[in-house]
Amino acid sequence: MNEQAKAVLSKVPEVTLAFWIIKIAATTVGETGGDALSMSLNVGYAISTLIFLVPFFVLVALQIRAKAFHPYLYWAVIVGTTLAGTTMADFADRSLGIGYPGGSTILFLLVIASLVVWKFAVGTVSVNNIVTPKAEMFYWLTILFSNTLGTALGDWTSEGTGFGGGVFLFLGLIAIVALLYFFTKISRTILFWTAFILTRPLGANMGDLLTKPLSQHGLNLSRFAASGVIAVFMILCIALLPQKSGRHPGEEVA
Repeated sequence: MNEQAKAVLSKVPEVTLAFWIIKIAATTVGETGGDALSMSLNVGYAISTLIFLVPFFVLVALQIRAKAFHPYLYWAVIVGTTLAGTTMADFADRSLGIGYPGGSTILFLLVIASLVVWKFAVGTVSVNNIVTPKAEMFYWLTILFSNTLGTALGDWTSEGTGFGGGVFLFLGLIAIVALLYFFTKISRTILFWTAFILTRPLGANMGDLLTKPLSQHGLNLSRFAASGVIAVFMILCIALLPQKSGRHPGEEVA
């Protein structure tokens, strides 16, 4: 299949600056929204996860059945993964009692396992090749695991750096990945998934910085208000920033 045909069939957005801005906003609203249900409303991590997984599976099904790229649908699925990922990570880390190191390790292995199985089943894990239902299913499964892993990493690192320190830590790591992208020949697929994972703990720390109490060095904003403001920001970005389906700039041909 030639590159023009792939661009037509692809239902994922071209990876541009707009993509990363919206992705970070999606990870932040996932943190504040997930915590709003599980903590503010005291629903609990397990029940909250089940509640979030239902719309996630519905949205994934709609995304896979869609015949073209629809920005609002795509980003709704991303938010679904961040909401479910927040409560899934908290359940693994806290309710199961395995702690942040244990939860992060298990989730990292799940991400790697998803990528390995995807590679063997489809032949590539390149974001340029999301043009079949099978590739899409692996794509969304990997995103769900990666966003859950990112939540655990964000919570783990914030214990030592604080939420503000965590924001700067992951901004720095993402900047390093960007430099590697522009000035080295390291696989663009590896760099994409690395950056994708790192944006999640960045968003987790940003969300916690906004909503945690002052005693925990947060800004003590309402989780519901913060979620609403960030959601509006996301919608405006989707409406105003140009997006189209396409390939990752500079990516090797799959």
